[in-house]
Parts: sequence; C-alpha cells; structure tokens
Amino acid sequence: MIDVLLTTLTISTGAIRFEELGLSPIALDLGFFQLRWYSLAYLAGIVLGWWYLMKLLGQPGAPMARRHADDMVFYATLGIILGGRLGYVLFYRPLYYLQNPIEIPQLWDGGMSFHGGVIGVTLGILWMARQHKLDWLRIHDYVACCVPFGLFLGRVANFVNGELWGRTTDVPWAIVFPDGGPFPRHPSQLYEALLEGIVLFLILWYMFWRTRARYQPGRLVGAFLLVYGLSRFFVEFFREADAQLMEFARMTHLHMGQWLSLPMILGGLYLVLTAGRRAANVRPVPENA
Repeated sequence: MIDVLLTTLTISTGAIRFEELGLSPIALDLGFFQLRWYSLAYLAGIVLGWWYLMKLLGQPGAPMARRHADDMVFYATLGIILGGRLGYVLFYRPLYYLQNPIEIPQLWDGGMSFHGGVIGVTLGILWMARQHKLDWLRIHDYVACCVPFGLFLGRVANFVNGELWGRTTDVPWAIVFPDGGPFPRHPSQLYEALLEGIVLFLILWYMFWRTRARYQPGRLVGAFLLVYGLSRFFVEFFREADAQLMEFARMTHLHMGQWLSLPMILGGLYLVLTAGRRAANVRPVPENA
C-alpha cells in the first residue's frame, strides 16, 4: 500500500528522474580502462587543496615553510585513503569485512568514511609535525581551510554516481534515483555539497583572510570540525541510512554519521573557545628553517 502511494506521489509531484539528467559515473571509457568521476573528485580535491595551501603559506605567520607542503600533501593523501577506507570498514560494515577481509583493499568497489579520513589525516599531520618539529595544531588550522574543496567535489561525485540518496519526499526538486526504488527522494548529496563544501569554505575563508584566527591555534580547525559536524548532523535527517545500518538507526534514533559527528561538534567547540589562550605562543616558521 505504501509503495503504491509513493509511486503515485512520484507521478503527481513531477519528480525528476535521475536518468533524465544524462549523468554517468564514468568520465572516460576506453574499453580496457575506465576513469570515474569519483576518482577524479579525489584527485582534484587534493590538487586544489595543495594549491590553496600554498597560497595560505604565503601569508605572514605561517606554521610551516612552503617546502613542507609537499610532505604535508603526501601524508594527508595517505591519511585520506587509508583512514577513509579503514573507517568505512570499522564504522559501517565491520561484520561483512570480518568475513571477507580480502575485499578490504578493493577501493575501486567504493566505501570511504569521511570521519575515518579525518582520523587518518590527523595522524599524518602529527607524524609530519614531529618529523620537522612544527606546531601540529596550527598545521591543522591551515589544512582544515583546504578540505572543503574535496568535500564539495566528493559529494557532487556521489550525486553523479546516484548513491547515498536521501529519504522520500514531495519537495519540487525531489529526484527518483535508479537504485532508490520508484520514489522521489531528497538529493541529500547536494545538500552536503552546499553546506560541507561551499558554506564551510566561505566561513573558513572569512576567518583566515578577514580576522586574526590564523594566529590563534585551533580556531580554524575547531571551526571546521564544528561547522562540518553540525552540517552533517543536520543533513542526515534528510538522508537515507545505509541499508546495513537501518536497524541501528531505528534503535538509536540517529544515523551512524550523526553519532560520529557528535565528537567533532564537541571537539570543535572546545578548540574554538580555547583558541585565544594559545595565541601568545605563535611563532612563524622561516622559509629556511
């Protein structure tokens, strides 16, 4: 009965069918080789992040020299890939991968966790900072300003893939996704692209370029964690829970993404509120250090 009602809703609201958008997850198909938009999103996010990081390091008071940027990008990339994959395995499908451990390295089949990627990048920054005797918290501030590029492109790629769609709805911009049944759904991937990508970038841009936040260790990365956490927590109300976590969402009344965002919100709030105490210890790093 519910299926009939929702199908009728699709017709009556004139919901957009995903196929009508003419999108394909494959950017280039040579037969023997396929290049997917999702892979390009990761690559473009890293390249744009590196470019923007170089611009930030060119400003007074930088926590590391530009020559450190290549090392930073290397460790951050490792953190994104390893942390993102292991985070997905542990947070979203632990039982499945416990039974099928050989599939854990198969990144081409999808399955990455942003929260796991955050942990991986954090560990990479800690290692890099220790190697060069740099201020790890201030490096986090600068790297945080660069992350929204990847977040925006990644969520747009999720949309192009027709995955991670939202809950059923009757809003005028609802979309019927290929694997989401005949029901109109929230394009929650685009909501996340807007909030976690564009809005978050603009907030951090203003704080870096128009305030003295970069001289207050932890304020920028704290703002990143706080705004991202709140944005993700909010959008999850419009997003369909992962199939294997439906029961978990029913039992806890929150999605896994919301539970993982709570520590980010609390940690971000703490860093923002305490950043002023650390301002007196800021020392710029000379290029030849």
